[in-house]
Amino acid sequence: MALRIEKINSLLEHEISKILLKDFAFSPEVLVTLTHVEATGNLIEAKTYISVFPENRSEGVLNALNKSVYDVQYQINRTLKMRPIPKIKFVKDNSVSKADRIEKLLHEAKSEGEIEKE
Repeated sequence: MALRIEKINSLLEHEISKILLKDFAFSPEVLVTLTHVEATGNLIEAKTYISVFPENRSEGVLNALNKSVYDVQYQINRTLKMRPIPKIKFVKDNSVSKADRIEKLLHEAKSEGEIEKE
């Protein structure tokens, strides 16, 4: 069952990313990345994790995506030959911002001499 979910996640990620590239025109100053998709075991819902840089623009991008989620869902329903197709839900991916924060803290610690250079 886990292998099936992984394949479905990969398929959804591929199809949704094609739709985002084709149908959405984000500002050139904004980098929008679909990081991964997590479908529930019963295939009722699929959380689509989105990373936005700069991070202060993420709220607007997620609002725009969630307003258009029905159009994305319609295209997914037409494209994929599987049933059931999970309901798409766009959510913010915080892992990138957490990694960035850790990187900044390490850099600050290194510059203050708390971490010795190897």
